[in-house]
Amino acid sequence: MGEQVRIRDRIDLAPRFAESDAIRLNNMFRGRETSELLESVIKDGLAGDIALVSSFGAESAALLHLVGSVDRAIPILFLETGKHFPETLAYRDLLTERLGLNLITLTPDPAELAAKDETGLRWSYDPDGCCDIRKVRPLARAMARFDGSITGRKGFQSATRRGLPRFEIDRTDAEGRLKINPLADWDAARIDAYFERHDLPRHPLVAAGYPSIGCAPCTKMVKPGEDPRSGRWAGWDKTECGIHNPGGEPDQAVF
Repeated sequence: MGEQVRIRDRIDLAPRFAESDAIRLNNMFRGRETSELLESVIKDGLAGDIALVSSFGAESAALLHLVGSVDRAIPILFLETGKHFPETLAYRDLLTERLGLNLITLTPDPAELAAKDETGLRWSYDPDGCCDIRKVRPLARAMARFDGSITGRKGFQSATRRGLPRFEIDRTDAEGRLKINPLADWDAARIDAYFERHDLPRHPLVAAGYPSIGCAPCTKMVKPGEDPRSGRWAGWDKTECGIHNPGGEPDQAVF
């Protein structure tokens, strides 16, 4: 018998997607309807295995309804930080039942909470650290099995989101996952019209002056004319929780 040649196992460490893939997809879907984009992404697998990340905030029902209209089996990832408004949790339950969502609730690691936020007050002196423990890390663990995520971000929400593309590379790690923003070019009037057309329930805090809703300790009412997200982390030099980075290198959590 001839000598057997052993083929060494190789581990592909290349990112799932490159910047060129995001550019190509943005060009491919330029001018095309949001529903058509979602059909192609979900049914044709253009982004691989994907999940929708939802905060069940002020405008979440529109995207949840759009995605559910294509495929109700899409995993809906909800970060249960332990700091949400009771109204948000009730709204989550209402939409989950009404839309038949495949809800997956993510929670912080109990050991990390005990070590880094034993009092539960980290938000008051280190909101970045609080978000990292309660949002960034749980989502990173859940996303390990996905190639991309769908988000509800929209360009009109704040100055830092203006010009948001429909497709981008997720900058929270070096894995090269795609981040899909189907509502990037939607404005408030279009969202309102979608809610009316499909008789979608509103988050109960919207009428109370909360156009963008996060965790209760870090969300304030917004004055007329202000950016919808100006009530988030008011008084802090902070505009995102860490699961969405506008670009650059992946976040490095600091404690």
